[in-house]
Amino acid sequence: MGAAVLLGCAAIALGPAAALVLLTVAAEPLLLIVLLAGAFFWLLSLLAASLLWSVSVQLSGREDAALLPLGAAAAVLLQELCRFGCFKMLKKADEGLATLSEDGRSPISLRQMAYVSGLSFGIISGVFSITNILADSAGPGTVGIHGDSPYYFITSAFLTMALVLLHTFWGIIFFDACERRRARGLGLVVGSHLLTSGLTFLNPWYEASLGPIFILTLCTGLWAFSTAGGSFRNVLKCLSCKQEPEGQAMLYSALQVPPE
Repeated sequence: MGAAVLLGCAAIALGPAAALVLLTVAAEPLLLIVLLAGAFFWLLSLLAASLLWSVSVQLSGREDAALLPLGAAAAVLLQELCRFGCFKMLKKADEGLATLSEDGRSPISLRQMAYVSGLSFGIISGVFSITNILADSAGPGTVGIHGDSPYYFITSAFLTMALVLLHTFWGIIFFDACERRRARGLGLVVGSHLLTSGLTFLNPWYEASLGPIFILTLCTGLWAFSTAGGSFRNVLKCLSCKQEPEGQAMLYSALQVPPE
């Protein structure tokens, strides 16, 4: 039973991210480099947050629940700061690739970099948040035997999946806002990230945290889809599976010799 719970929760939490990597990133070496770069910047934010937490505990002389909201807010701000650093580095890399190419164009676009870096932020964040939970789900033990919620593992898996998708969407919106210098977009990304982190403090009241987080994920996904240039018409074309002709066909009348 423990192995089934572990595999099921792992598939829920990291399955969509694994599918995205295999379908959209794995075949492109440059995108894999961007994926690793994004993970490195998220790890930098984790290191900075850990150091800040250790210093705060040492200065205050206590470690209690009162410091957790402040620590979570600081960790969110550090993640967004490292996301900005990732944007600046990838922007420089994009300009360098453009100068090296024969046609003066970069082989990958900035939107692709935004998507992949956001996905890498989500994957590494999800892995760190779900690893210990998956280890406990393997057993031995039974969740809820002392009156706690028996849905701890399954809700944690769904929360992790939402977090991975949110980071992907935030990456797209954040990079676009930085490129266009839109402070409103940056503020909304940081604000929604802080809101998501704050909602997790409502656990184990999962109805109050899981529902709003998934609604926020849906709204942020639609926003990222629009930011990336998507439209409802393109979705219909994709679902219809109709291929457009590669070129314009010349009319037969145009081939006729004009009368003298």
